Amino acid sequence: MERRDVRNYPPRQDSVPTARRRAAWLAVAWGQPDLAADAALLTSELTTNALLHGSLWDRYLRVEVQRTGAVLRIEVTDPKGERRPEPRAAADDDQFGRGLHIVDALSKRWGSTDRVVGKTVCAELPRKVPR
Repeated sequence: MERRDVRNYPPRQDSVPTARRRAAWLAVAWGQPDLAADAALLTSELTTNALLHGSLWDRYLRVEVQRTGAVLRIEVTDPKGERRPEPRAAADDDQFGRGLHIVDALSKRWGSTDRVVGKTVCAELPRKVPR
């Protein structure tokens, strides 16, 4: 059975932990407690990137979590499509620059899609299907 949850968040720092907690709660509620921590971390990284690099003060960020047969998919949509997500090398003393490396390490697959306005960045976690 497919499940889907969509929430809009204002472009503020407090939206990141709120979205992260929601994703973890959904993973547990949808029978995938083993994915809750990774779903929370992926949501946090993608939402933080959207906030830092893709937000506008008067436009909301959209976080969508989907459960399908094979994956738990997290999508974050922001209003700025001109800035594509690309992993970069971070120096040891850099505060930023590791988020997409974390996304790449945790997810089965990740990427971005252009929208008419903005972009959507997604990451997928392989889920355990009950026998």
